[in-house]
Amino acid sequence: MKKITSVLLVILSLLMIGSAMTIGASASSAYQTYTYSINGDALYSPDAYDASMSLDYAAMGMTDKFNTPKDMVTDSEGKVYIADSKNSRIVILHSNYRLDKTISTFTNRGGNPDSLKEPEGIFVTGDELWVCDTKNYRLVVFNRLTGECERILDAPTSPLLDVSNYIPAAMAIDQYGRIYVISSSCEQGVIVLDSNGAFVGFIGAPKVAVGVWDIIWNRFQTDEQAALKDSIVPTQFGNICISQDGFIYVTCASLTESKVQNAIKGKSTNGDDLPVRLLNPAGDEIMRRNGFWPPAGEVDFSTSARDKKKDIPVGVSTIVDVASGPEKTWTIADSKRQKLYTYDYNGNLLFAFGDKGMYRGNVSSLVAVCYQDDKLLVLDGANGVRLTVYERTEYGDLLLEAIAAENALDNEYAIQCWESVLQRNSNFDTAYIGIGNSLYRSGKYQEALAYFEKAYDVDNWSQSYKEVRKEWMSTWFIPMVVIIIVVLVAVLKFLGWVAKVNKRVATNGKERKTFGQELLYGFYVIFHPFDGFYDLKHERRGSVRAALVFLALTIVTFFYQSVGKGYVLNPTGETSSILIQALLVVALVMLFVIGNWCLTTLFEGEGSMKDIFIAVCYSLFPMVLLIIPATLASNWVTVEESTLVTLVFTISYIWVGLLLFCGTMITHDYSLGKNFITTIGTIVAMIFIVFIVLLFVMLLAKLIGLVSNIITELQYRV
Repeated sequence: MKKITSVLLVILSLLMIGSAMTIGASASSAYQTYTYSINGDALYSPDAYDASMSLDYAAMGMTDKFNTPKDMVTDSEGKVYIADSKNSRIVILHSNYRLDKTISTFTNRGGNPDSLKEPEGIFVTGDELWVCDTKNYRLVVFNRLTGECERILDAPTSPLLDVSNYIPAAMAIDQYGRIYVISSSCEQGVIVLDSNGAFVGFIGAPKVAVGVWDIIWNRFQTDEQAALKDSIVPTQFGNICISQDGFIYVTCASLTESKVQNAIKGKSTNGDDLPVRLLNPAGDEIMRRNGFWPPAGEVDFSTSARDKKKDIPVGVSTIVDVASGPEKTWTIADSKRQKLYTYDYNGNLLFAFGDKGMYRGNVSSLVAVCYQDDKLLVLDGANGVRLTVYERTEYGDLLLEAIAAENALDNEYAIQCWESVLQRNSNFDTAYIGIGNSLYRSGKYQEALAYFEKAYDVDNWSQSYKEVRKEWMSTWFIPMVVIIIVVLVAVLKFLGWVAKVNKRVATNGKERKTFGQELLYGFYVIFHPFDGFYDLKHERRGSVRAALVFLALTIVTFFYQSVGKGYVLNPTGETSSILIQALLVVALVMLFVIGNWCLTTLFEGEGSMKDIFIAVCYSLFPMVLLIIPATLASNWVTVEESTLVTLVFTISYIWVGLLLFCGTMITHDYSLGKNFITTIGTIVAMIFIVFIVLLFVMLLAKLIGLVSNIITELQYRV
């Protein structure tokens, strides 16, 4: 009957008002209104432009409509430059968005007529307008004021650069005259030229990660298989802009969806698999990603069929452009959702707004974004092209003012600004962090802790806590050292006394052991597992009552771990009830005991269910000894030191696992190999039992539902 029972058991995730002025195919496409709300406050409000500023192409003096625009920039005077690629021209607008001029044909420096061919990238510096003359494979420099050609930089020559791969699509120039070019067919990184167009080198070449399986598989591939396999190439860059301090923002054009999703879900601080990177002039990736999510646009990757039917975009953002704004803020453009995301220098999301549509403030096909002083300009490539202008509201101004005060280290004023921001948006984590940073710089470390806690900012919290702890230790250092020494001596004395008791009990020859001796024997088992488990079974050194005590202590241990962990290990303050912990611990223990007993009865195991239960419960003892003091210590550690606490937790789990393995091996008198196979089988049996239980519960629920429906039906008919 016992074996029949065993066989049966073995077989179981702003209030923003879009203020838009539209320059489009006709006046009818202008002044459409859209309201986007977030956290109950307006980031952008309707601007004060009147209807006369909604201009059509004829009013602009243009005979041809825009055709596939690619890029847009502004200059110090507020003029707007648009690369109208398929029309092979540059359209220049005044700061009030009326047409200034277009550049398509020109006379080159040799006095010969020349023309642009599908230009894609533009950049303005000083009085010069730089154009990526893409299909002519060159850079053309115009006088920004007159529109005359000043010089042409042909493809650079270098053994390191294949001229056929030089197809300039975007560019930027730093304050030292270095030219950074993104070529649409170059995977070696950003091309760097000197001010005369001579090749300097590559920077920011994206890394290529090759998996272990790929390395092994490549060794066994034939030449034909290798030729058919897709080559592994670095990620290409898509767009570029340069900040006021000379750092370079680049977008990555060919990252796979899965890589970006994994990087966002894992809250990666490494830019290898994220769509936007910040490079210094040497090409090193230096972006700070201290926000709750890494700056990559959308973090909701819903892929339900319902969303697809509703034409709701799914998956990660498609970043087509990046723009550097005031006070080290920066904005990225998502062409999949037609949204803009603005971040501060530390990678905190400040605001996100936008949506797809033809209403005022919406965008249908987002192409480019740039700043015009305190305004954001968005180039919409759909329906003849529209230019949407967003102007900051009081809330947006206040937010930038707070960041400016923080950058200037004006702590008191920064606190005032951040508090004003919180009055309008009490859920804004960056404001809490800003106040915390200002308090930290002012030496108010204890007050700073409270603000960092509200934003779950563990790193900054740790920096403030170091200073608080330093002050505390300067007062209590000697008493703490004395207490630690006393505790250590007491523990050593206690362990010595336990060893003597266990030795005396082992040699006195008495058959029956006291309850206290059975509990103290747990120390011997965890340090001498082979002899300990043997005597636990054959010498009856343990008992079910002692095993139940160890089981109860384990439940208390996990409950204390859930409620007693320090802020660094539990910033959100999550807790669990002792009932939940009891159910989890007891369920896992009983699953292991039943699963192991079922298998070992079939494979000539010598241990009874009682023996297995006692061995398992005694094996749990190390968690009691290690997790409780480690959890207590977690209240006094910083982020860097928390790895030691986590290490202690890990050691306790490994220790318990080894004891379980030894305990079952000694209990059933198995060899090492046979016990290993049985342990794997036990885990499979546990899963199977859970499956059977869940199946039974679902069937029981359906049966109860059926009986309930029958009773209800009878009540209506009788």
